[in-house]
Amino acid sequence: MLDKIWAIVKKDLITEMRTKELFTSMLTFSILVVVIFSFAFAFSTGLIKLAAPAMLWITFTFAGVLGLSRSFALEKEGNAVLGLLLTPTDRSLIYFGKLISGTIFVFVVGMIIVPMFVIFFNLDFVSTVLPLIPVVLLGSLGYVAVGTLFSAMAVNTRLREVLLPILLFPIIIPLIVSAVKLSSLVLEGKPLSDGYSALQLLIAFDIIFVAACAVVFEYVIEES
Repeated sequence: MLDKIWAIVKKDLITEMRTKELFTSMLTFSILVVVIFSFAFAFSTGLIKLAAPAMLWITFTFAGVLGLSRSFALEKEGNAVLGLLLTPTDRSLIYFGKLISGTIFVFVVGMIIVPMFVIFFNLDFVSTVLPLIPVVLLGSLGYVAVGTLFSAMAVNTRLREVLLPILLFPIIIPLIVSAVKLSSLVLEGKPLSDGYSALQLLIAFDIIFVAACAVVFEYVIEES
Protein backbone atom coordinates (compact mmCIF):
# COMPACT_ATOMS: atom_id res chain seq x y z
CA MET A 1 0.00 0.00 0.00
CA LEU A 2 2.74 2.43 0.95
CA ASP A 3 4.64 1.56 -2.24
CA LYS A 4 1.62 2.51 -4.35
CA ILE A 5 1.14 5.79 -2.51
CA TRP A 6 4.84 6.58 -2.81
CA ALA A 7 4.75 5.83 -6.56
CA ILE A 8 2.08 8.52 -7.05
CA VAL A 9 3.93 10.99 -4.83
CA LYS A 10 7.19 10.31 -6.65
CA LYS A 11 5.50 10.78 -10.04
CA ASP A 12 4.09 14.16 -8.97
CA LEU A 13 7.43 15.30 -7.53
CA ILE A 14 9.37 14.30 -10.66
CA THR A 15 6.78 15.96 -12.91
CA GLU A 16 6.97 19.17 -10.89
CA MET A 17 10.78 19.18 -10.88
CA ARG A 18 10.70 18.94 -14.68
CA THR A 19 8.02 21.55 -15.38
CA LYS A 20 8.05 23.69 -12.20
CA GLU A 21 4.57 24.90 -13.15
CA LEU A 22 2.88 24.59 -9.76
CA PHE A 23 5.77 25.83 -7.64
CA THR A 24 6.60 28.76 -9.92
CA SER A 25 3.01 30.00 -10.19
CA MET A 26 2.37 29.77 -6.45
CA LEU A 27 5.69 31.35 -5.50
CA THR A 28 5.39 34.21 -8.01
CA PHE A 29 1.89 35.04 -6.81
CA SER A 30 3.01 34.90 -3.16
CA ILE A 31 5.95 37.25 -3.71
CA LEU A 32 3.72 39.72 -5.54
CA VAL A 33 1.11 39.76 -2.78
CA VAL A 34 3.70 40.11 0.01
CA VAL A 35 5.37 43.03 -1.79
CA ILE A 36 2.01 44.78 -2.29
CA PHE A 37 1.08 44.29 1.38
CA SER A 38 4.49 45.53 2.52
CA PHE A 39 4.06 48.79 0.60
CA ALA A 40 0.48 49.17 1.82
CA PHE A 41 1.52 48.93 5.49
CA ALA A 42 4.94 50.58 5.21
CA PHE A 43 3.76 53.67 7.04
CA SER A 44 1.43 51.92 9.50
CA THR A 45 3.80 49.78 11.54
CA GLY A 46 1.38 49.74 14.46
CA LEU A 47 -1.12 47.75 12.41
CA ILE A 48 1.36 45.16 11.13
CA LYS A 49 0.99 42.67 13.99
CA LEU A 50 -2.78 42.93 13.78
CA ALA A 51 -2.97 42.55 10.02
CA ALA A 52 -0.02 40.23 9.31
CA PRO A 53 -1.76 36.93 10.28
CA ALA A 54 -4.70 37.66 7.98
CA MET A 55 -2.38 38.77 5.17
CA LEU A 56 -0.26 35.64 5.62
CA TRP A 57 -3.21 33.29 5.24
CA ILE A 58 -4.81 35.29 2.45
CA THR A 59 -1.57 34.85 0.52
CA PHE A 60 -1.38 31.18 1.49
CA THR A 61 -4.99 30.48 0.50
CA PHE A 62 -4.94 32.07 -2.93
CA ALA A 63 -1.48 30.75 -3.78
CA GLY A 64 -2.66 27.26 -2.88
CA VAL A 65 -5.62 27.51 -5.26
CA LEU A 66 -3.22 28.05 -8.15
CA GLY A 67 -1.49 24.77 -7.32
CA LEU A 68 -4.64 22.78 -6.64
CA SER A 69 -6.30 23.91 -9.85
CA ARG A 70 -3.41 22.35 -11.78
CA SER A 71 -3.20 19.19 -9.69
CA PHE A 72 -5.67 17.11 -11.69
CA ALA A 73 -5.54 19.31 -14.78
CA LEU A 74 -2.09 17.84 -15.48
CA GLU A 75 -3.52 14.33 -15.08
CA LYS A 76 -6.36 15.20 -17.44
CA GLU A 77 -3.97 16.30 -20.19
CA GLY A 78 -3.08 13.29 -22.30
CA ASN A 79 -5.76 11.33 -20.40
CA ALA A 80 -3.19 10.36 -17.80
CA VAL A 81 -5.95 10.06 -15.22
CA LEU A 82 -7.12 6.95 -17.09
CA GLY A 83 -3.76 5.36 -16.38
CA LEU A 84 -4.27 5.97 -12.67
CA LEU A 85 -7.73 4.43 -12.79
CA LEU A 86 -6.44 1.36 -14.60
CA THR A 87 -3.86 0.63 -11.94
CA PRO A 88 -4.82 -2.32 -9.70
CA THR A 89 -5.12 -0.26 -6.55
CA ASP A 90 -7.76 1.18 -4.30
CA ARG A 91 -8.93 4.65 -5.34
CA SER A 92 -8.28 5.99 -1.85
CA LEU A 93 -4.56 5.30 -2.35
CA ILE A 94 -4.62 7.65 -5.35
CA TYR A 95 -6.18 10.25 -3.09
CA PHE A 96 -3.53 9.82 -0.41
CA GLY A 97 -0.76 10.02 -2.99
CA LYS A 98 -2.15 13.27 -4.38
CA LEU A 99 -2.75 14.52 -0.84
CA ILE A 100 0.86 13.96 0.23
CA SER A 101 2.39 15.50 -2.90
CA GLY A 102 0.01 18.47 -2.76
CA THR A 103 0.75 19.02 0.92
CA ILE A 104 4.48 19.01 0.20
CA PHE A 105 4.10 21.67 -2.50
CA VAL A 106 1.80 23.89 -0.44
CA PHE A 107 3.86 23.50 2.74
CA VAL A 108 7.12 24.38 0.98
CA VAL A 109 5.55 27.49 -0.52
CA GLY A 110 4.05 28.34 2.87
CA MET A 111 7.43 28.07 4.54
CA ILE A 112 8.84 30.45 1.93
CA ILE A 113 5.98 32.91 2.46
CA VAL A 114 6.53 33.07 6.24
CA PRO A 115 10.20 34.20 6.12
CA MET A 116 9.23 36.72 3.43
CA PHE A 117 6.66 38.22 5.81
CA VAL A 118 9.28 38.27 8.57
CA ILE A 119 11.75 40.13 6.34
CA PHE A 120 9.31 42.61 4.80
CA PHE A 121 7.58 43.45 8.09
CA ASN A 122 10.70 43.46 10.30
CA LEU A 123 9.58 40.66 12.61
CA ASP A 124 11.80 38.49 14.77
CA PHE A 125 12.86 35.46 12.74
CA VAL A 126 13.30 32.78 15.42
CA SER A 127 10.25 33.65 17.52
CA THR A 128 8.04 33.87 14.43
CA VAL A 129 9.14 31.24 11.91
CA LEU A 130 9.74 28.24 14.19
CA PRO A 131 6.39 28.33 16.06
CA LEU A 132 4.56 28.78 12.75
CA ILE A 133 5.96 25.57 11.23
CA PRO A 134 3.34 23.25 12.85
CA VAL A 135 0.58 25.75 12.07
CA VAL A 136 1.54 25.92 8.40
CA LEU A 137 1.88 22.12 8.24
CA LEU A 138 -1.54 21.48 9.76
CA GLY A 139 -3.06 24.22 7.62
CA SER A 140 -1.48 22.78 4.47
CA LEU A 141 -2.74 19.27 5.25
CA GLY A 142 -6.36 20.31 5.81
CA TYR A 143 -6.33 22.73 2.90
CA VAL A 144 -5.00 20.16 0.45
CA ALA A 145 -7.25 17.41 1.85
CA VAL A 146 -10.36 19.33 0.78
CA GLY A 147 -8.73 20.93 -2.25
CA THR A 148 -7.66 17.60 -3.75
CA LEU A 149 -11.23 16.32 -3.71
CA PHE A 150 -12.69 19.49 -5.21
CA SER A 151 -9.92 19.69 -7.79
CA ALA A 152 -10.89 16.21 -9.00
CA MET A 153 -14.54 17.32 -9.10
CA ALA A 154 -13.84 20.51 -11.04
CA VAL A 155 -11.32 19.10 -13.52
CA ASN A 156 -13.98 18.26 -16.13
CA THR A 157 -15.62 21.69 -16.05
CA ARG A 158 -14.69 24.45 -18.46
CA LEU A 159 -14.36 27.00 -15.66
CA ARG A 160 -12.44 24.85 -13.18
CA GLU A 161 -10.22 27.77 -12.09
CA VAL A 162 -13.36 29.65 -11.03
CA LEU A 163 -15.33 26.69 -9.68
CA LEU A 164 -12.57 25.38 -7.42
CA PRO A 165 -12.33 28.41 -5.09
CA ILE A 166 -16.15 28.70 -5.01
CA LEU A 167 -16.35 25.13 -3.72
CA LEU A 168 -13.26 25.25 -1.54
CA PHE A 169 -13.34 28.54 0.36
CA PRO A 170 -16.64 28.07 2.26
CA ILE A 171 -15.49 24.65 3.52
CA ILE A 172 -12.09 25.77 4.79
CA ILE A 173 -13.35 28.75 6.80
CA PRO A 174 -12.84 26.93 10.16
CA LEU A 175 -9.31 26.01 9.11
CA ILE A 176 -8.38 29.56 8.11
CA VAL A 177 -9.95 31.10 11.22
CA SER A 178 -8.02 28.70 13.46
CA ALA A 179 -4.76 29.27 11.58
CA VAL A 180 -5.13 33.06 11.77
CA LYS A 181 -5.85 32.84 15.51
CA LEU A 182 -2.74 30.72 16.13
CA SER A 183 -0.61 32.96 13.91
CA SER A 184 -1.80 36.00 15.88
CA LEU A 185 -0.65 34.38 19.11
CA VAL A 186 2.78 33.69 17.62
CA LEU A 187 3.19 37.29 16.46
CA GLU A 188 2.17 38.47 19.93
CA GLY A 189 4.92 36.32 21.43
CA LYS A 190 2.50 33.93 23.13
CA PRO A 191 2.78 30.11 23.07
CA LEU A 192 0.49 28.05 20.86
CA SER A 193 -0.94 26.45 23.99
CA ASP A 194 -2.81 29.71 24.64
CA GLY A 195 -4.85 28.93 21.53
CA TYR A 196 -5.60 25.35 22.53
CA SER A 197 -9.18 25.45 21.26
CA ALA A 198 -8.06 26.78 17.86
CA LEU A 199 -5.34 24.12 17.68
CA GLN A 200 -7.88 21.43 18.55
CA LEU A 201 -10.20 22.69 15.81
CA LEU A 202 -7.37 22.70 13.28
CA ILE A 203 -6.35 19.12 14.11
CA ALA A 204 -9.97 17.93 14.14
CA PHE A 205 -10.57 19.56 10.76
CA ASP A 206 -7.59 17.71 9.28
CA ILE A 207 -8.62 14.33 10.67
CA ILE A 208 -12.29 14.60 9.69
CA PHE A 209 -11.77 15.88 6.18
CA VAL A 210 -8.86 13.60 5.31
CA ALA A 211 -11.02 10.61 6.25
CA ALA A 212 -14.21 11.92 4.62
CA CYS A 213 -12.55 13.05 1.39
CA ALA A 214 -10.70 9.73 1.03
CA VAL A 215 -14.06 7.92 1.10
CA VAL A 216 -15.83 10.31 -1.29
CA PHE A 217 -12.86 10.49 -3.67
CA GLU A 218 -13.54 7.00 -5.01
CA TYR A 219 -16.85 8.13 -6.49
CA VAL A 220 -15.54 11.50 -7.68
CA ILE A 221 -12.54 10.13 -9.57
CA GLU A 222 -14.70 7.60 -11.42
CA GLU A 223 -16.57 10.52 -13.01
CA SER A 224 -13.33 12.16 -14.13
